[in-house]
Amino acid sequence: MLYNDCVMKVGIYFNKNYLPDNLKLIGRIKEKLASFGISCSAVCSPDDLDGVDILMVLGGDGTILMVAAECARRGVKIMGINYGHMGFLAEFEQDKLDEAVDLLCSGGYSTEKRIMLSVEVGGKKYLALNDFVIQRSTYGNKYSNTINISATIDGSLVDNYLSDGLIVSTPTGSTAYSLAAGGSVLTPDINAFILTPLCAHSLHSRPIVYSDKSELKVYYNKENTSVNVSVDGIVVGEFESFVEARITKSEYYTEFIVSDKVNFFDKLLSKLSKWSR
Repeated sequence: MLYNDCVMKVGIYFNKNYLPDNLKLIGRIKEKLASFGISCSAVCSPDDLDGVDILMVLGGDGTILMVAAECARRGVKIMGINYGHMGFLAEFEQDKLDEAVDLLCSGGYSTEKRIMLSVEVGGKKYLALNDFVIQRSTYGNKYSNTINISATIDGSLVDNYLSDGLIVSTPTGSTAYSLAAGGSVLTPDINAFILTPLCAHSLHSRPIVYSDKSELKVYYNKENTSVNVSVDGIVVGEFESFVEARITKSEYYTEFIVSDKVNFFDKLLSKLSKWSR
């Protein structure tokens, strides 16, 4: 198969915890791809993504989130095969692996771009496919029962939140932590983000959906306490006394290979029903 006048290269990234027989499985995938003239290699580090056109990710949502930012920066498309629990991000379930490989080999697939957050905090910049979270520290001398966080959108004060923290989520991440905290589900094609307070101590503090063209700033300032900041579930810093975060829409997208047989609302109903068991 040709890809932009050259041989398409596929990478495979997997969660070893879900694939005890991964070598046999990956060997089978490689053999089938090779029969179509498609180059294939295992991806173990970000550098292994260089030159890769499509990354097959075998695992759960957490596995996909681990590579989403690096794939976005390099323009690598992701094909997700769910070997995890929920699998909101994966397009194919594990019993559809052969079907997914056939689709890849045929080249008859479609792609879907998902918007991402650009997060600037602590002098560093991060990419998030799911969410940015700032929350109270729950251990050590800096422990706090609640924290007071101010949020502004395009310079206008949204609220001063006395709460456990705040979640800023993309439409993709709206079915994750934000949903568990009472936030709305946003369909992937909506050009918006959602600001969801965590256990707010006020009846008027509710999730807010706002345009992805806006700039959100979050402020925390209190002595002798600390807050944890995480991006896509990974803690990127613990900040004492003061922190300011700037969140905007990133110039990068995460691009997924999708099947016309999978409907968002069918998947949503199926996954949420599984969640409630």
